[in-house]
Amino acid sequence: MVQKDKTLETPQVDGEPSPSPVSGEARAEAACPVEESGIRVEPTGNRKFICGVVEGFYGRPWTMEQRKELFRRQQKWGLNTYLYAPKDDYKHRMFWREMYSVEEAEQLMTLIGAAKEYGIEFIYAISPGLDITFSNQKEVTALKRKLDQVTHFGCKSFALLFDDIEHNMCPADKEVFSSFAHAQVSITNEIYQYLGEPESFLFCPTEYCGTFCYPNVHQSPYLHTVGEKLLPGIEVLWTGPKVVSKDITVESIEEVSKILGRAPVIWDNIHANDYDQKRLFLGPYKGRSTELIPRLKGVLTNPNCEFESNFVAIHTLATWYKSNMNGVRKDVVMTDGEDSTVSIQIKLENEGSDEELETDMLYSPQLALKLALTEWLGDFVEPHQYNSRQVPQSGPKSTAIDVTSMTAPLLCSSTTVTTVFQQPIVSPAMPPLCLDPLSHPLAKIPQDIEEVEVEKKDSDEEPMEMVVEKLDELEQEAQTDPEEKQVGLILVEKMAEDLKPMDTDKECLTESKSPEEPIQEDPGCDIAPMQTDDQLKLVPQAFELFVPGPDEKPLFTAEPLTLDDLSLLAELFYLPYEYGPKAVQMLKEFDWLRANSSVVSVNCKRKETEKVAEWQSRAEKFEDMCRSVIQMFTRLSNSANHTILYDLYPYIWDIKSIISMVKSFVQWLGCRSQSSAQFLRGDQEPWAFKGGLAGEFQRLLPIEAANDLFFQPPPSLPTSKTYSIRPYFPKDETAIYKICKEMYSEGMEDEPVSEEDPDLIGDRLVGGLLSLSSDYGFVLEDDEGICGYALGTVDVQPFVKNCKMSWIPFMQEKYLKPDCQKDLSEAEKMMLSFHEEEEGLPDTFLSNFPSLIKVDIHAKVTDPSVAKSMMGCLLSSLKANGSLGAFCHVRETDKRMLDFYDKMSCHDEDCTTEHGPAGQSKLESFLFSCELSSKVPFYTFQGDEEEDLEHFLELRTICLGEGAKEESNVVEVTAMNHQGKTVSVPIANLHISCLPMVSLGEFELKAPVTIRLKAGTGPVTVSGLHLIASEVEESDNMSDDEDDDEDEEEEITPIKPAKKKQ
Repeated sequence: MVQKDKTLETPQVDGEPSPSPVSGEARAEAACPVEESGIRVEPTGNRKFICGVVEGFYGRPWTMEQRKELFRRQQKWGLNTYLYAPKDDYKHRMFWREMYSVEEAEQLMTLIGAAKEYGIEFIYAISPGLDITFSNQKEVTALKRKLDQVTHFGCKSFALLFDDIEHNMCPADKEVFSSFAHAQVSITNEIYQYLGEPESFLFCPTEYCGTFCYPNVHQSPYLHTVGEKLLPGIEVLWTGPKVVSKDITVESIEEVSKILGRAPVIWDNIHANDYDQKRLFLGPYKGRSTELIPRLKGVLTNPNCEFESNFVAIHTLATWYKSNMNGVRKDVVMTDGEDSTVSIQIKLENEGSDEELETDMLYSPQLALKLALTEWLGDFVEPHQYNSRQVPQSGPKSTAIDVTSMTAPLLCSSTTVTTVFQQPIVSPAMPPLCLDPLSHPLAKIPQDIEEVEVEKKDSDEEPMEMVVEKLDELEQEAQTDPEEKQVGLILVEKMAEDLKPMDTDKECLTESKSPEEPIQEDPGCDIAPMQTDDQLKLVPQAFELFVPGPDEKPLFTAEPLTLDDLSLLAELFYLPYEYGPKAVQMLKEFDWLRANSSVVSVNCKRKETEKVAEWQSRAEKFEDMCRSVIQMFTRLSNSANHTILYDLYPYIWDIKSIISMVKSFVQWLGCRSQSSAQFLRGDQEPWAFKGGLAGEFQRLLPIEAANDLFFQPPPSLPTSKTYSIRPYFPKDETAIYKICKEMYSEGMEDEPVSEEDPDLIGDRLVGGLLSLSSDYGFVLEDDEGICGYALGTVDVQPFVKNCKMSWIPFMQEKYLKPDCQKDLSEAEKMMLSFHEEEEGLPDTFLSNFPSLIKVDIHAKVTDPSVAKSMMGCLLSSLKANGSLGAFCHVRETDKRMLDFYDKMSCHDEDCTTEHGPAGQSKLESFLFSCELSSKVPFYTFQGDEEEDLEHFLELRTICLGEGAKEESNVVEVTAMNHQGKTVSVPIANLHISCLPMVSLGEFELKAPVTIRLKAGTGPVTVSGLHLIASEVEESDNMSDDEDDDEDEEEEITPIKPAKKKQ
């Protein structure tokens, strides 16, 4: 482990160059074998630059094996520090007083020992600020006892964190300390001295960024107290101008350094994603000038919650760190433009040979990204090489996945429960099955061959029923493109010959572990070192190479992931404040196509040829970009390294789903009726841009507020299966009729119709929509053809009128009226419906739900996301043409369709309840909003008792307002339950750092309702709708009927249509 001189170093903030942070003198030999290409980064003289990773996010902590893998990568890339500070480790923060158990102690000792072996400084952080009483000596003693225990584990470096806590003191502390800062500094200094003034001791202030400083950085009493009272050997953590800083400038660091009296250590949240479950950051380390290096004590990146998704974040940080090894004072961060690869300042400072230019290692974010992706690509074709049985994911999406259960189905033919009829995730790098078993490291096969079944629990996130699928496909070896590999080698040789923190040997493209390190060391590892002949005899069928015949389906061969695929992935999930160039282009193109769709509308009377051609050309290019995203999803889903796949899969699944929906909507715009982007902008923190790129596309769709349709959790088992959704064409009618008949007849003992009338069910349920409203039709396709459809009409009233004029007479000729005096069969009831007039729906219902929809998906499709995507396309097309809501007819006995629409977030609506003794009910809606704070902690919503009205409060969103503190804000509502009793229920727990806003959907309560700020000081804004239900007088109904009668006299047809909305 690296030892550091205890003498106090003066921070360099005066603009003078500092010694190089890379030509170290004090260097301890690692206990484990060190790769030749890995370069140790050590201090120069008395100055050590701390550079590494902090595990400090909210969410499931990384596993021990993942942390060991992190140490290996850090050593390889030249980083030197790991700060242990996971927010959800309850003994680190919530229950900091509790001592570690024997088992936990053993794990920590092993982890600290592993860090030492790889030459990584392990810093243990503890966060007592939530509930510590600073003036209570027992509390201080408990903290000392806890750190004493960690010291016995072998840890020599520590950190005391006071971030994300309330900025106030209890009465007991106020009697002892003059300010909150004095209390924190006092206990920090005491602990620092108690531990013997460790060589590395970090302090995280409560005001850890510019926006948290009151009134500002320069005038903050808190920071001034820290700078004056904190012992000089203690380093201070700082995140920059914001919690997640887009840029950290030299000027801002010099300002805070003068106040703190020392150079800060940057706790960098540029790649942190714990505040948004749909965002992931795979872009390069950016927005930090290399001129900062001599002005800082160090940089620790707090990256994504998902461990394997941090390859680029950590790799590019290492590149940035090595780029200014000689302390260049000019800003050498190059711009992204192709014509500005070397700036004039760089040329002036590096006059001489090319060799001198490379020695200074100028940093380019794009170049660093390409270098990282090139090395990362090699990891995707290799199965995981460390034992990680838990795949950490941020927030509630986190699931524990046993990797061994995922590989077993690929080794033998077995029955597996999956969520869809889909291709299994196959390994393109799997060797042929006929290899010598003694030299082939396949997974162990148990001696007692049993049926391997992956069980899946019921949950709201997987609403579709499951089917049994047999996995009989054999894996094929897939070779990476040799030309692409050669390009990667040239890139490495050209750009990274002297970039020593990266292992840029040719071996690094195919190996992610040192040759000296045995892969099968861990007895719990998922891959066994060998198989015996006896084991192979148990499953001879798995090794018989199947050769399909000339008329049979060819074997599935997975396409290998390419560098272009990874580049596209990184641009889709780039950085908090920006998307990659391709992602920005897709957003702009979709916005332009949407805004200019009127030029290709069938309703456009004067079509300009040039504008139509331009729209169609750009639409075609946009669809190509969408297809590239779907292709990337398929290739990545088939990658051999499932450990990486499981970390990335929820995000690529989400972006694939929204891109598929957007692509289908653009196709509809190009051949149907006519119908402003909200890109990242402003000075907000990045959690203001909810959902990332997928959220941007969602906001550009007409149904942006239909959050339930966009909530499409990935299946438990990753799959490469994709579906396509496209507009309906007349050639699809036969397939739709077939699906409609099969789904209607499902579960019936006898066929409801005879062979003489094969089209009866289709004519009754979908024929009118296909004939008169085909503009609003979509079909779902897989490899075998059409497997679902979604149909609709914008306004059901004129549609019913047109049906009575044209479709119904045709059906009356096709199907004779049955004899009503006998018991009718199901088929005869359908025939009779063409000869009897149906009762129209009330106007009050149609005013809110004017559109009729019909959606059906074949039973073999069990992936709920495709149903939601198709519903999203249909509703987008309807809303683009003015619809306010939609409804569908479902039989009360049809449980399957009731369940289906329920999973599509539809709700039951009984139209008969709208007719009361005084006539029909009328519903009016008004905007509602109230603000809660410590000054006004509650609001009571109540109606006017004197009026004959019913008042309802429909809550939609609850969000923190400007000036909210780092604290929990609990909002509760008090209202009547079904028994008439008053109950109080908390409905939101907001926090400015991780959950500043919640969406409640349509949370409807009957007045009176009291909304209370139960905890916290706010401000909290509660918004929604105030609904007022009133009875419509009979005279009003009569006047409406008279108006309708007058309208009917003007119509040519003698058939009376449904009432029109007045």
